[in-house]
Amino acid sequence: MEISALERLARCSSQTEIWWDSSPLIYPRWRASFGGAHPELGEQLDALFHPEGEPWGYLRGSTTNQPITLQALDADPDTWRAWAVETAALGGDPDARRLAAQAFGEIVRRGAGVLSGLFASSGRRFGYICGQVDPRLDDDTDAMVQQAIALKALAPNIMIKMPGTAAGIEGVRQLTAHGIATTTTLSFSVPQLVAVAEAVEAGLRLARAHGVDLSSWRATGVMMLGRFEDHPAFRQQASEHGIDLSPADMRWAGIAIFKEAYRLYQRHGYQAKLLAASMRIGPEIAGREYIWHLEKLAGADAVLTIFPNIIEGYLLGYRDRTVEPMIGEEVPRPILDRLLRIPYFRQAYEEDGLKPEEFASYPPVVATTESFTKGMQDFESRIAAFAQG
Repeated sequence: MEISALERLARCSSQTEIWWDSSPLIYPRWRASFGGAHPELGEQLDALFHPEGEPWGYLRGSTTNQPITLQALDADPDTWRAWAVETAALGGDPDARRLAAQAFGEIVRRGAGVLSGLFASSGRRFGYICGQVDPRLDDDTDAMVQQAIALKALAPNIMIKMPGTAAGIEGVRQLTAHGIATTTTLSFSVPQLVAVAEAVEAGLRLARAHGVDLSSWRATGVMMLGRFEDHPAFRQQASEHGIDLSPADMRWAGIAIFKEAYRLYQRHGYQAKLLAASMRIGPEIAGREYIWHLEKLAGADAVLTIFPNIIEGYLLGYRDRTVEPMIGEEVPRPILDRLLRIPYFRQAYEEDGLKPEEFASYPPVVATTESFTKGMQDFESRIAAFAQG
């Protein structure tokens, strides 16, 4: 069997993990659809993941958020309509918001079940699914921690997704002290990612001092590459400083922040692991599309969580290309110097560019919080309608 480009990417380092950036509940449908359109890739897709049992393949985990969980709901409306009607009839909480919270947790729990075999067979190293706390609680540490503990109780392989706000990062410290696995999302900057790593270190010191079981613990700090690059403030500030950003410049920006955070994580030996998310296709060079968000991070001791469309693009577009470690490649100095003239980028790149109290108001944090909040509100509306039968 020809080894796929994605498997070659995973093999660039034994420490690289490929994750599914969607709910595991939609994986079989995606596999059938994409595999049906490209039967020549059947064996390569089999090597990616086997939901039915071992061998599990090289897909190691899953990340979700509110919009992704809504997609899982919409992908199988009959199942979830029946669930909502039955839950309400059996005395489920009549409050729509609380019923939606039950449904949200159930989708995460069932997704965890898909990965439970991998979790067990890997000795709890792989097979985690990230379940995110309600984005409307992003400034309330106590409420987030309380919700996180309840969500974690649903399955042992659930990682709690906390926001990269000051309140969320404090929550990461507390959850780590309890031995609860975390992923910190809404992170777009080196200062946030370093703060996450330091919070994890502080939490681990407490956990070890109190003999807490860490056998199901791990932590990742997320760099949301595409959402950072896409925010209108980036282009606007570049224009104000007389800089015309090319598509390649845009891709280098998110990659540069990840690489700088990666350098610091490696230097300090942080026990949290970086996670690259929110990937985009591009740039296009000489009429050919590239996926630098994967290509330039190859070989990293990191998690690469990949949208289904990016997996498709990489499997098809990199069949005849060399895949080799590039995490050590430097950002071209002229490009980095140009980017550093833009305050939006400089704040994210420099270790002291943002203070913790500024994390929540940094433009992409605000925009992504709004997106996740809308996803949660839409989810609640859909469950409420389902409960009506």
